[in-house]
Amino acid sequence: MTRFDNQGMAFKGFAIMAFIVVILAGIKAASPIVVPFVLSAFVAVICNPVINWMTRMRVPRGLAVVLMMIFIVLMGLWLAQLVGSSINEFSRQLPQYRDQLVEQFAWILTKLEAFNISLSREQILAYFDPGVALSMTTNMLSSVGGVMANLFLIILTVVFMLSEATILPKKLHFALDDPDMRLKQIDKFLHSVNQYMVIKTLVSLGTGIIVGVVLAIIGVDYALLWGVVAFLFNYIPNIGSIIAAIPAVLLAFIQIGPAAAGGVGLLYLSTNMVMGNVIEPKYMGRGLGLSTLVVFLSLIFWGWLLGSVGMLLSVPLTMIVKIALESSKNGGWLAILLSDKVDEVNLDTTDVVEDNTDK
Repeated sequence: MTRFDNQGMAFKGFAIMAFIVVILAGIKAASPIVVPFVLSAFVAVICNPVINWMTRMRVPRGLAVVLMMIFIVLMGLWLAQLVGSSINEFSRQLPQYRDQLVEQFAWILTKLEAFNISLSREQILAYFDPGVALSMTTNMLSSVGGVMANLFLIILTVVFMLSEATILPKKLHFALDDPDMRLKQIDKFLHSVNQYMVIKTLVSLGTGIIVGVVLAIIGVDYALLWGVVAFLFNYIPNIGSIIAAIPAVLLAFIQIGPAAAGGVGLLYLSTNMVMGNVIEPKYMGRGLGLSTLVVFLSLIFWGWLLGSVGMLLSVPLTMIVKIALESSKNGGWLAILLSDKVDEVNLDTTDVVEDNTDK
């Protein structure tokens, strides 16, 4: 390879990197428009299997879309009312929670004084302030609620997406230069994305229901709110469950005591272990896992790019990129870097290459 070839490859790499930076800067600048569109796309992907099921039950597709949109609007209004009222009520009761927290730590302060270690009430509240523990959750929910202010735009976009869902694959086939060569590849990509989003939503819904019901039985305040938080944050593996558990565990400690806080922590741990390590892999299939490092980096990246909604959808967005790379002959190596199991990605990528060779 000559020096000019090396310079050409270096220039090409630099140009690609500059191109990516320009695209990302444009997306971040247009985030007020991009975020509702991304949220609409995910809602449409989740709703499409339900619409297809209703059409198989001989319900006209237009009527099925209208019924689904009515359900989404009602759920969105209920969620906004629940989050808003719960946050306001929590803010009013925050002084009382702080006093209860000091009372729960009274026995610890007594033991420390026996060893000539004195801590003031202000120091306890500085380290274990329930308002600080809830700030991350409430800020993220408030940001999601801010996006929901564009509810009419989101619903309208979802309606048009669902209306074109049946002909979109055909458009993609004909938009390519060689549709016959890419036919199976595109179908596999669309099916994988749809399967991942539906299964992840059902698993998150099950997690939220279990957490909400058990917290209500234990007697923790705002159990319904913590169930909704567990549902939303379950889209973020590992890190999301920790963030969702902190305010509920702390509130259980304040209200009931250390035993209840330990039980709530065990509830979150066992629920996420069963749902994430047993139920989800059973129905998700192979080749859809992401490494822990990629999950953490995707949380930071999508959160920076799209805000709080990007953090909630960071793993689904990264999964879509990974599925697209697995469906591409030239992107298999990058899919391997994103995956947590190299062998499974190699198998999937090989299958894609073999399918293209057969065709």
